[in-house]
Amino acid sequence: MLILDVTVVNVALPRIQHDLGFSQAGLAWVVNGYVLMAGGLLLLGGRLADILGRRRLFLLGVGLFAIASATCGAAVNPGMLVVSRFLQGAGEALAAPASLGLIALLFPDPRERMKALGMWGGIAGLGGTSGTVISGVLVDLASWRWIFFINLPVALAALVMVPRLVSESRMVREAQRPDYAGALTGTGGLIAVVDGLLQAATHPWGSAQVLLPLLGGLALLALMVWIEMRSDAPLIPLEFFANRTRVVTNFVTLFFSSAFFSYFFLLTLFEQLVLDYSPLKGGLSYLPFGISIGIGIGLGTALMPRTGVKPLLGAGFFSCAVGLLLTSGIDVHSSYASGVLPGMIVLGLGSGISFPAISNAALHGVTGQDSSLASGVQSAMQQVGGAIGLSCLVTLGLRHAAGQIRHGVLPGIALTHGYVLAFRVGAVLLIIGGVLVLALLEHVTVAPRSPELEIDPEPAALG
Repeated sequence: MLILDVTVVNVALPRIQHDLGFSQAGLAWVVNGYVLMAGGLLLLGGRLADILGRRRLFLLGVGLFAIASATCGAAVNPGMLVVSRFLQGAGEALAAPASLGLIALLFPDPRERMKALGMWGGIAGLGGTSGTVISGVLVDLASWRWIFFINLPVALAALVMVPRLVSESRMVREAQRPDYAGALTGTGGLIAVVDGLLQAATHPWGSAQVLLPLLGGLALLALMVWIEMRSDAPLIPLEFFANRTRVVTNFVTLFFSSAFFSYFFLLTLFEQLVLDYSPLKGGLSYLPFGISIGIGIGLGTALMPRTGVKPLLGAGFFSCAVGLLLTSGIDVHSSYASGVLPGMIVLGLGSGISFPAISNAALHGVTGQDSSLASGVQSAMQQVGGAIGLSCLVTLGLRHAAGQIRHGVLPGIALTHGYVLAFRVGAVLLIIGGVLVLALLEHVTVAPRSPELEIDPEPAALG
């Protein structure tokens, strides 16, 4: 349910825009509101689950997610939907880290736990790749509101079953308060920066509408760094940044997520607004993407012991760049088979090849409980990179399209040119990321790592 909600909204975006009156730039907040809160508060959610109890935080997160899903489905204006998406993201940030801890409690035997985690990962992958199809069916046959309402029975089942199946547990820690100030200032800074970038789609870069949120957001991010440096229990200890491979991996993840999120967002708008696809047809159009990602993950997992992480991750980034460059060949007369499908397959294969390599590189040099921290940082970077990259590339594309429209270019053609420019910039980011990987990544020991397997399943304290 939590993973599904990242992708399920994309296919519904054009209908949401029409019914609620979103602007093109404002529409990005339907995605960004969710991922910014989920990424910005993820590490705090993991820390709170350890201290206050995994079951308690999971139930609180799922409850908040369900309430926000209901208000998303009932939204009557853009503001109500965006605020509800922010609350949904906060619910994920509380529930997602706790859910992995609950698996460790339910399956104390390492072998059984590995099977359970494999099923968890498979369900998460299925949720991500099937989200567009489910969304297309619901939007076409019912209403876009049902992509949110469908969460309610699933959440209710979780709220009823989890207390019956799992006892409460928390880790033994020294009496340190979670770094609330660092999490809130960091998340607030990211929201302000993204707002400034999206404002630039319709306002000059030097305007107050752009500069005030941008500068305010940067100030908040600087304050977060200051708070983290002085905190007794920082969200990310400074020692984490001593390992070059982990730092480089998380940095290039920002580039990867920027391109990945923007591809879904912009291609959906192109298919439905320019090619006039129905939501169902648009959702089904992504099926080859899910299949190619699965094939890529299989290839990456098989090749990694032979090639190592560095060449595989570099190849994945360059393949994704080729996929975006192929997609940038679209125009208003493109067909699916020649204009969309080739780039989609190459991008899917490159993404799938990259995923296992990124996971190994992000966990390089960490052991035990630090693995959960490293995994959490990687997940947060994916969400934050997606939000910032989406706001940058959407703004770039819309400004380019607006300039062409002022010079007499038809809106459909101008929008397509804007999407093309965004795809090409995304490809450049991926090429830069691939070069950084090859130049800076250390030798990474190729060993399957699962931080959740290293969680002590024994509850140290009950509440």
